[in-house]
Amino acid sequence: MAQVGVKGLFAVCLVCGLAFLRPTHAGGAETYPSRPIRLVHGYPGSSSDTNARYIAQKLTDLLGQQIIVDAKPGATGSIAADFVAKSAPDGYTLLATPSSALGSTPHLRKVPFNTLRDFAPIAPTAVYSFMLAAHPSVPARNARELIALAKTRRVSLTYSTTGVGSAYHLAGVLFSTMAGIELLHVPYGASGTSAMMDLVSGRTDLGLNSPVFLLPQVRAGKIRAIGVTGSRRMSSAPDVPTIAESGLPGYEMVGWQGILAPAGTPKEIVAELNTAIQKIMNAPDTRKRWDEGGLEVAFATPEQFTATLRVDYDRYGKLIKKIGGGIEQ
Repeated sequence: MAQVGVKGLFAVCLVCGLAFLRPTHAGGAETYPSRPIRLVHGYPGSSSDTNARYIAQKLTDLLGQQIIVDAKPGATGSIAADFVAKSAPDGYTLLATPSSALGSTPHLRKVPFNTLRDFAPIAPTAVYSFMLAAHPSVPARNARELIALAKTRRVSLTYSTTGVGSAYHLAGVLFSTMAGIELLHVPYGASGTSAMMDLVSGRTDLGLNSPVFLLPQVRAGKIRAIGVTGSRRMSSAPDVPTIAESGLPGYEMVGWQGILAPAGTPKEIVAELNTAIQKIMNAPDTRKRWDEGGLEVAFATPEQFTATLRVDYDRYGKLIKKIGGGIEQ
């Protein structure tokens, strides 16, 4: 089965001091941007939200126009994605999204947009591993022990995520499929807070979520980290092993966050926004902030980001098709 890996996802950009250009459109038209830009996302209260707001402020400083963050929650990010897909392709309405909203959700339910035709990918902004954690009542400290425990249980262990079709959900599906065990998925709201709180209270046995939410609870001793889903340990939690090294060889899944525009947006606008985002990603304060949140700074050209989106869309589709009815609705 094809895996979603960090190394093949994006090249982490190490080039600093990029020139920032402000092109004028053909025919002497006004310089972009000449008015505020709306940055839409579908996950209020999540890391996508906080990161979008950070990037919006930095873009405001670079572009000289206000970047307004507009949360449109619902349907696992589809409402926000559809709003942007149907907006004018003029660079004044952008989408900030995690990979799952465009990669997995369209394979799970009918959505009013086409991932591969309706967007102009601009740039990725982060690559990240997920974290699998357990309530202290679960007698397992690593993936190997968790798999052994699940195989002896008459009642399936439960795991919480932010929703059906989320990358966290599919990471759990991939884990159970590769391990040959059954886990019961318990979907929550997109923010991740409810899923995390029910894990802390013991209402669910396990949780797959962002390290941003889980690490503080792990450090407080309220939950136990089982492993991270990426190919290597996180610098912000070097004592937490990968799932692959702690009992399930070959397991790997990561996510990304990125910014896209409606299809048909002029290439010079996409290029200008890409350059600005690259400059933000290379700033030391961004690198520090991302590292503290368990994220990796990422960068790709619009063409590379487009290729990544297509690859992920196909990979998620194959995973969902393979497990078929195994996804809880």
